Amino acid sequence: MRLALLALLGFSVALSGCEPRPANKLQAVKQSGELVVLTRNSSTTYYEGPDGYLGVEYDMAKAFADHLGVKLRMVVPDHFSEILRMLANNEADMAAAGLSITKERKKIVRFAPPYQHIRQQVVYRSGTKRPRKISDLVGSQIVVPAGTTYADRLAELQKKYPQLAWTESTKLGVEDLLQMVADGTLAYTIADSNIVDANRILYPDLHVGFEIQHPESLAWAFPLSDDDSLYDAAVHFQRHLRRSGEIKVLLERYYGAAQSNYFNITLYQLRIRDQLPLYRSMFQRSGERHDIDWRLLAAISYQESYWNPQAISPTGVEGMMMLTDVTAKQLGVADRLDAEQAIEGGATYLRSMIDKLPQSITEPDRTWMALASYNVGYRHLLDARKLTAQQGANPDKWNAVKQRLPLLAKPQYYKHASAGYARGWEPVDFVGRIRRYYEILVKLQQKERDLRRNYAIDLVAPAI
Repeated sequence: MRLALLALLGFSVALSGCEPRPANKLQAVKQSGELVVLTRNSSTTYYEGPDGYLGVEYDMAKAFADHLGVKLRMVVPDHFSEILRMLANNEADMAAAGLSITKERKKIVRFAPPYQHIRQQVVYRSGTKRPRKISDLVGSQIVVPAGTTYADRLAELQKKYPQLAWTESTKLGVEDLLQMVADGTLAYTIADSNIVDANRILYPDLHVGFEIQHPESLAWAFPLSDDDSLYDAAVHFQRHLRRSGEIKVLLERYYGAAQSNYFNITLYQLRIRDQLPLYRSMFQRSGERHDIDWRLLAAISYQESYWNPQAISPTGVEGMMMLTDVTAKQLGVADRLDAEQAIEGGATYLRSMIDKLPQSITEPDRTWMALASYNVGYRHLLDARKLTAQQGANPDKWNAVKQRLPLLAKPQYYKHASAGYARGWEPVDFVGRIRRYYEILVKLQQKERDLRRNYAIDLVAPAI
């Protein structure tokens, strides 16, 4: 009897040492200590950058995980088509993969409210005949990723255009196919408008023929379940992001540099190959000394001088970084036309602008505002930040400040500004151009990494 009591007591102690069974999905996630999210590799969703992971979906999912107090674990299936299957089978907590909401998908997963609206676009290469309607695609080479809404849309259109044919790839993603179109090895593909915008920076030969679908909504997805706890937490979290303007800021961060001039960017890419190698080590050395991404310094220099160390403007600024004589003397630059001295001077000046800004301004807004200050002057930037706060916007966000800088050219605003009149549209354009040049360098470096991988092309034709 005593042995039985001791055994029962030991069993009770063991039970008391176990964690309580979670009451719902949200508690289960918190108890496990991680949020498991299905996604895909793309410049608009999730990818590894030089300083860590990036992407709209990653940033939002990371913020949600931080909000829940857990770690984020992103899972990338081998094929895009596996994401919904895995989610429906409860192999992850949610999916953040740039998924568009469709009637068919709503039968197997549950979507949160949309955070972005996009359009499906037919993409072709400049120099080839532009497709303007579905009938123009008949008889042409078209490839789309398998399991996407692009394939679903083509299947719908095939009912009206029986001769329409295409190929579905289980190995190549949207961005791989966009590159093939840009290279001239593929006639057409279909992509969401946000993905097209992001990639036209890198591939200026890409053009949009026409749109084949009404606007669609992108949203997070969850397994179908009677347990709403995690879903409700995500909906509440994204509602906060929308009301605070954080989603708008996030989208601007990734797509704000997307607009580009074809000829400007084409010339830029030529000079990346021909001119940049001559000065790359200089940018890298100055970048390391001042803790600044060398590609940002290179982008500034291209904007200022097109990487011409002998550049001289009518206003008297000179060299790779177009320093004024006064600024050069303050920075200890003896010869502005010496490329290495000029780059080091520009890096020193930019670092001073970055360090001078209030600590409440975080990256990447800190860098964009430092660049604006580099162009227009620190006091004018302060005036724009003050005006931003007076108008009820966040003075620590570049997206808000850049809307007020041009106002400093209007009497009703500059009369009350401490630094007076400013050509406020110029720093906005200056920052925008540098962001485009910088983003191209980042994407080209990522492309170089990708090219070292072996992509096996596995094309599967749909049933006709």
